[in-house]
Amino acid sequence: MKKFDYSFLDNGLLPAKLINITGTIYTLKTGAKIRKDEYEKIFTELEKIAKVQSVKSSNAIEGIVTSDERIEEIVNQNSKPLNHNENEIAGYRDALNEIHLHYEDIEFNENTILRLHEIMMTYTGNEDIGKYKTNNNYIIEEDKQGNRKIRFKPLDAKETPEAMEQLILAYYDACNNSNINQLLLIPCVILDFLCIHPFRDGNGRMSRLLTLLLLYKNGFDVGKYISFEEQINNNKGNYYEALRLSSIDWEENQHSYIPFIENFITTLYMCYKELDKRFSVVNSNKITKKARIEATVLNSLTPISKAEICNILPDVSATTVEAVLGTMVKDGLIVLIGSGRNTKYMKK
Repeated sequence: MKKFDYSFLDNGLLPAKLINITGTIYTLKTGAKIRKDEYEKIFTELEKIAKVQSVKSSNAIEGIVTSDERIEEIVNQNSKPLNHNENEIAGYRDALNEIHLHYEDIEFNENTILRLHEIMMTYTGNEDIGKYKTNNNYIIEEDKQGNRKIRFKPLDAKETPEAMEQLILAYYDACNNSNINQLLLIPCVILDFLCIHPFRDGNGRMSRLLTLLLLYKNGFDVGKYISFEEQINNNKGNYYEALRLSSIDWEENQHSYIPFIENFITTLYMCYKELDKRFSVVNSNKITKKARIEATVLNSLTPISKAEICNILPDVSATTVEAVLGTMVKDGLIVLIGSGRNTKYMKK
């Protein structure tokens, strides 16, 4: 029988590198909070950008895509979804908004998990939204030759309700242990959720929503301003490898949480570092607009559009941004990705 036990987080034998980077995250978190309190307008702009990136990236990880223009229209509720993919995207938008607006009042329990799944899947027309799976599901992987095989067999459907109940109880039991770092506890719970795979569809996206919920409730709200989901998508090879390693012998209770914890902490660290970079560029009054535009592009960990730059630098005109970007491309500092309204720029 599957057991959920997070007491290993209290044994003091975690890798030193993991402990060090976790300590750094706490320091970055404190600095971010001070800045947010003083520069509300900047963080409001960053939140708008991150929300679009989060909705886009979390769905893209699952192969649910549409154009950047449509993503932005749907997230900003300027257009209704037009097809199945856009229905999925709109549902994630609504579930993400629910967490952003009400996370302080949302309890982490089964009712919340089922309700978030219902919100996320509400536009799809599926009959099993907000309900645990009734048939067994499998994690399938495909090799380069197109051959498929079962990589992981999640918990049986008949065992899922009890497992979810035990998962929640184990989480709160660990929360009551003052010797357990709550930040390290979050990825353990998310890994177990993924291995249970409680829903017929939407488990990956639900895991990312629950990650944000638990992070926000524990005071780590960087995902509101720098997309946590985008960081996963940009490094999804590492993410899936960590998930694979940590799920080996999971049902026999012989697995290791460490690879998944390390990937989670690294992703969170990258979010805080990206926030630090963006804020430094936006808030600097001592450098020219040209230098700020250049720094915004060169410091971005992901391709960035002209519109995103304008949002990050609200005092700089679109004409100035376009002119500087053109010069940077000509000088070979950056490269163009995409075309037309979907054009983005990235350090060469």
